[in-house]
Amino acid sequence: MKQTLPFRAARQRGVSLIIVLLLLVIVSILGVGAAQIATMGERSARNDRDMQVAWQSAEAALMDAEFDIHGPGTTDRKAVFTDMANTNAFVSGCGDSGNSKGLCTLVTTGQPAWLAVDFNATTNAKTAAFGDFTGRAFPAGDTGIQPFKAPRYVIEPIEDPSNRDISGSTTKYIYRVTAMGFGPRADIQGVVQILYRD
Repeated sequence: MKQTLPFRAARQRGVSLIIVLLLLVIVSILGVGAAQIATMGERSARNDRDMQVAWQSAEAALMDAEFDIHGPGTTDRKAVFTDMANTNAFVSGCGDSGNSKGLCTLVTTGQPAWLAVDFNATTNAKTAAFGDFTGRAFPAGDTGIQPFKAPRYVIEPIEDPSNRDISGSTTKYIYRVTAMGFGPRADIQGVVQILYRD
């Protein structure tokens, strides 16, 4: 005997297909969103790692500058810092050669020297690279996760009137050291600064 379906059931035959397709679209949208969130998280973690490499590189340059100021070093540049009665080694606009390399006179008005100098320059650079005066080596390059290039720094003398010698005639100095470190790419940079009293 032949059975006939009620009119109501016959009208609902295609509804389940539409519901399944809608659920499939929703699940696909959620999957794409989850993949984008995971990609953004990975990108954020990589950027954080690269910035940490740049900051650590800049910190290493600060330590190298401290060795540059008080030794031990491989050059006679220490005399520049011990005999501050003669500050000729500190050049306006920063020195780019010899014992004046990376040494800047203090700018009292306008843009400070550390903002005006180009830390990215490699020829006629007015900044000292890590190891220029200490003989220390710094691993850098495009191999692995390491800085793109060696960090650089500048040193400015600041008169310290609260720290004169006993006679009050000779002024002592503190030094403002500004260093820039690089991440695995040249465009990732970290800048740190200290005031150093020898």
